[in-house]
Amino acid sequence: MRAIAFGFEQAATFQYNHTDHQQKKGDTPQVNFFHNQKSVYFYKGEYSPNAGTATKFYPAGFLLSALKRILVAPLNWGLGHVARCIPIIRALEQMGASVTLASDGAALNLLKAECPHLPAVELPSYRIRYESTNMIRNIAWQLPRISYAIRAEQWATERLVREHGIEGIVSDNRYGCFSARTKCVLLTHQLRLQVPNAVLEWVANRVLRLALTKFDNVWVPDAQGTPNLSGKLSHFQEPLSSRVQFIGPLTRLQKYERSQEYDVAVVLSGPEPQRSILEQRLLEQAMTLPRKFIFIQGKTQSREHYFVSENVEVVSYLTSKDLNDVLLASKVLICRSGYSSIMDLTALGKKALLIPTPGQTEQEYLAQYLAEQQLFLSQHQDAIDLESGLNGLSKTYGFRAGQFHSGAFEETLKAWIGV
Repeated sequence: MRAIAFGFEQAATFQYNHTDHQQKKGDTPQVNFFHNQKSVYFYKGEYSPNAGTATKFYPAGFLLSALKRILVAPLNWGLGHVARCIPIIRALEQMGASVTLASDGAALNLLKAECPHLPAVELPSYRIRYESTNMIRNIAWQLPRISYAIRAEQWATERLVREHGIEGIVSDNRYGCFSARTKCVLLTHQLRLQVPNAVLEWVANRVLRLALTKFDNVWVPDAQGTPNLSGKLSHFQEPLSSRVQFIGPLTRLQKYERSQEYDVAVVLSGPEPQRSILEQRLLEQAMTLPRKFIFIQGKTQSREHYFVSENVEVVSYLTSKDLNDVLLASKVLICRSGYSSIMDLTALGKKALLIPTPGQTEQEYLAQYLAEQQLFLSQHQDAIDLESGLNGLSKTYGFRAGQFHSGAFEETLKAWIGV
């Protein structure tokens, strides 16, 4: 039997006719393996029955050809996780992979709208809500439900792997979307969680590190050096695991010429009820200003389009091409300081007013991090002054369109699927 083992540059020829751990040496690099009645498994280094998640085993023939069936599963927490998976989905299709989509709620609706030709399945919902501005309180009362959803998600993933012959999984912040029988990637920009309590932050990050070990690779959609977009969320002095790869920003948007149609585009997203609270506060002020606004609500349940006043147009949601057109046709943008929104801003080269979701410490940090560099302006949701904020954008710089290479991830993706 001739096999190519993960991480080895050469192939090794060997026999397997024993049920116990075997080790063969020859002219080629050493290959360790063991097998049971169904599969042969390859690994590096010394075999240990207690290796646990420290050693990843690959079934025989697993890497003999390119991965063909890929599951892409973004988290349903706003629409940003879906948005940044869209370029990955498109690239996978161009590389000849068969893609299955999986999510829930508004995220699943958007996946179906963006990719109506692809099969899509529903996963268990986390049903996260941000009732309070206190992050600890928000997460604490929902933690039992979230924990159960992650376990249910893992069961559902195993079923999908069996029934659909899934060979690879790209999970965007869905920590239950993994299987020992496939190559699994976690897509995240948070290698370090921000928690407003030192002890709880230490605990949360220990749990995060344990969760990351379930995946073969962790892809960070950011530049590895400086300048970068995520700051200390994914860049710090401690050495990173070899599984972590920086793949560059991911965005479904691009820069091209478009005549100006709007003064301000407001892009709404994120968990309820904070999404609706922000929409109402911005609408009340926008209707009093002598500027032309368009609000993209981020509500994917149905397509709606109407005017609330002569200067304020509202659309429930837009798919990629229409959204790209509208944002380029707007002078400035208002949006949450979610990481996917920030990646979109790198492609568009637009100035923006950032309003972090109250109690979402990641967004609060990113808004402050970018405002301190005078890239964008930030305001708190409870203290919005729309006119002052829009006037203040003249003192910011924004990203230069194309400053970050948004196609850098394709080489990583090609290597991963083996084309």
